[in-house]
Amino acid sequence: ETVIIATGATARWLGLESEQTYRGFGVSACATCDGNFFRGRDVAVVGGGDTALEEASYLAKLCNKVYLVHRRDEFRASKAMQKRIFATPNIEVVWNSVPTEIVGGKQGFRKFVTGLAISNKKTGTASTLPIDGVFVAIGHTPVTDLFAGQIDLDEHGYIRTRPDSTATNVDGVFAAGDVQDPHFRQAITAAASGCKAALEAE
Repeated sequence: ETVIIATGATARWLGLESEQTYRGFGVSACATCDGNFFRGRDVAVVGGGDTALEEASYLAKLCNKVYLVHRRDEFRASKAMQKRIFATPNIEVVWNSVPTEIVGGKQGFRKFVTGLAISNKKTGTASTLPIDGVFVAIGHTPVTDLFAGQIDLDEHGYIRTRPDSTATNVDGVFAAGDVQDPHFRQAITAAASGCKAALEAE
C-alpha cells in the first residue's frame, strides 16, 4: 500500500576512457566528498553551470589553484555565482575548451592524475593543464525513467514532492534522497529525507 522511491541520481561523465581509468584516483564528481584529498594542490573543474561554479568556489578554499574549464565563452550559471568566481584570485577560467584526455601515471598499485589535456574549440590548439585532480561537474541525472507519466517530475526529471514533505502527487508514494533533491545531493541529506519518508509512510 505504500512505496518509498529512493533510486537516486547518477553523475554525468565526460565519456573519456581515461576518465574511467582514474575515477577514484584523482577523478571525482563531488568536490565536497573528495576536495580534502587535494588540499594545497592544483585541480580542474569541468562545467559551466551553477554546480560547476559552486564546486570551483568550494575547492578554491582548499586548493592552491583551480582551473574552471568550460566549452563555451560564457557561463550558464547565475550572475551572483559568476561574480563570486571572477572575484576569486586562485580560480582561472579556461574558455571554449573541451577535455580530450585525463593524463596520469601508475606507481605499483597506485594510480594518479598529472594533467588534463584540453582542446580549444575556437583555435583548435591543444594544451595540458598541470593538475592533480579533475572534478567533473556537468550535472546529474535522476533515476526516474520508470516513473515517467506516473508521478510528477520537474523539468530535469527529479520527482516533485510536497513542501516540507516527501509525499508525491500519488497517495501512498513517497520519494527520498537524490531522486527528489537537485540541490544538496549529500549522503547525510539523503539519509535524513529517508527518515522523513519512513515516518510519513508509517
